[in-house]
Amino acid sequence: MADKQDAIALLKADHRTVEALFEKFEGAKGDGAKEKIAKQICLELTVHAQIEEEIFYPACEGKVEEDLLKEAYVEHDGAKVLIAEIEAGGPDDEYYDAKVKVLSEQIEHHVEEEEKRMEGMFSQARKAGLDMDALGEQLRARKEQLVADYGQGLPRPVPTTFVEATV
Repeated sequence: MADKQDAIALLKADHRTVEALFEKFEGAKGDGAKEKIAKQICLELTVHAQIEEEIFYPACEGKVEEDLLKEAYVEHDGAKVLIAEIEAGGPDDEYYDAKVKVLSEQIEHHVEEEEKRMEGMFSQARKAGLDMDALGEQLRARKEQLVADYGQGLPRPVPTTFVEATV
């Protein structure tokens, strides 16, 4: 069936969706349009990060380079901080567009790390023989559940790797 994507196809489709939304944000005119697109970006990324952290990354433990996995968690946490800032602010915030732009750049880097042809996380996971079809099913089911749960608004992001900093 065409709609039965394996784990990597599903995660890559998420990446393409978010890339298109960032592009749409860049060209958007008017605060209302920008805010709507930014909120959609935040929802997509929150759900994507959560399904990766709950299902895909744990499946990759011991199968892909440990450093790559650790970096992915930290990159997610950086994104969560910006998502919280974007969600808390609005287009009238002086730094709103800049936050969305930096989030876009961070995600672009993160996607590159996961999708690199030979040494990327997805490539390593596939070479390790993970059951991508079964993982795809789990990811899809959890994603549907989270999208339904977050329809009323996103929860406060919970970083995985950050400790409370005192400034």
